[in-house]
Amino acid sequence: MPRPTVAQLTYGSCTVIFSTLAMLLLSQTSSGPGVAVIAIAALGLGLLVAMTVPVPRPSPASASASASASASAPPVRQQAQPEPVPVPVASVREPTAS
Repeated sequence: MPRPTVAQLTYGSCTVIFSTLAMLLLSQTSSGPGVAVIAIAALGLGLLVAMTVPVPRPSPASASASASASASAPPVRQQAQPEPVPVPVASVREPTAS
């Protein structure tokens, strides 16, 4: 499993903190089970937000380099391509004025 990025940790943490405060203030609960339910709901919401933050994709150059470095199979030998044969172009004579 890949490690979370800084943006994912930041958004998830802010979501947990602010949603917990908002739910506690709106519900005005003071009982232990009520606070526990709000805390669990805030943690779930923070996890959902952290997992849906877009993850930057690696650039094509680094992706191809890591793919070739991680390949465990021996490299496939490529067949030699035949050299293109130049085709002679017939010279065209321009008609002369008489």
